[in-house]
Amino acid sequence: MDTSHVSALQLKHAGLERQLHEELGRPMPDAATIQSLKKRKLRLKEELSRY
Repeated sequence: MDTSHVSALQLKHAGLERQLHEELGRPMPDAATIQSLKKRKLRLKEELSRY
């Protein structure tokens, strides 16, 4: 297992989580942006589950 790769994936996942919360906190969140962030987050989660 490459711990630096896993760490990088975890950081990306956390960054997407932060962006998602920021978008959801806006007065009029953009549904397309939210959907895109959720998909990207899910892909990272799936990749992390392989390690």
